Amino acid sequence: MDNAFSHAIETHGLSKTYKGRIEALKAVDLNVRAGSIFGLLGPNGAGKSTLVKVLLSIVRASAGNARVLGQDFRNHEARRAVGYLPEGHRFPRYLTGWQVCWYFGRLAGIERAELKHDIDEKLELVDMSQWARTKISKYSKGMAQRVGLAQAMLGKPKLIFLDEPTDGVDPIGRREIRDVIKGLKEHGATIFLNSHLLSEVEQVCDEVAIMNKGRIIRQGSVEAVSKSLTDTGGVRVRFVTSPVSPSLWQRLQGRGAAKEGEGFEISLPARDSVCALIDELRKENVSIYAVEPQRANLEDAFVELIKAEDDSIETGHPGRTH
Repeated sequence: MDNAFSHAIETHGLSKTYKGRIEALKAVDLNVRAGSIFGLLGPNGAGKSTLVKVLLSIVRASAGNARVLGQDFRNHEARRAVGYLPEGHRFPRYLTGWQVCWYFGRLAGIERAELKHDIDEKLELVDMSQWARTKISKYSKGMAQRVGLAQAMLGKPKLIFLDEPTDGVDPIGRREIRDVIKGLKEHGATIFLNSHLLSEVEQVCDEVAIMNKGRIIRQGSVEAVSKSLTDTGGVRVRFVTSPVSPSLWQRLQGRGAAKEGEGFEISLPARDSVCALIDELRKENVSIYAVEPQRANLEDAFVELIKAEDDSIETGHPGRTH
């Protein structure tokens, strides 16, 4: 990608405090490489949507600074090459899908002649051409989401913010949208993706950041973040066993075990703990048929990191960001 900037987004100490001293963002430092697909993850209320709105100047930052496409984020020129699909959008129900795209395209300053062709192209890309002249009031949630994605792509933006782009979309549609997102990257765009569907993020993103209570607690490649559990010496193991007694299962559940087929999965603090658990099961006369290490995935890492961060905040020792 031939740009004068290596990062599409750079933030330094970006903070937002709402009235009532609600800290939605706490000194966020974030770098998003130009030409990448970047995923921002976090539980509800983590500050993900607030961060996007601050970067787009929909919400005013309380402190810190940022650059978008190489320019100060407060400069409106920085947003001319930006597309945006907000979460929970509401289009006027009396407009057709085509008219929605026309409305937002004109707001973005796209010339009429260029816009007509662009709308047809983008609606075809999201498989909505046959519904282009149908009113939004007749659309399902997934169809409205596809039109929202189409309008975000108008004008060939260099940076596209997608907040829960597959919300309400069926599995086939999610796959098609993933393919569209990958195609945008191939044409040089940077995609900033907010999603609670971690499996989707794992399939499409180059890098991710995990956010909790307004802070970035981990950032890196999908592989690096997924492996962060094993970096701390922990291991997740699947045991295939004979049935265990109710009292033993209660103890295992208390340590985070979960039923999995003819056995259970459990996260252990260290590899040596596997042998100790095997000994414990044998003492209870449980037959062990298999012990299978489970590959850490993004969902495992997300759950463990959020839990660890919440625990550290409760004890008054916030964890470090990475």
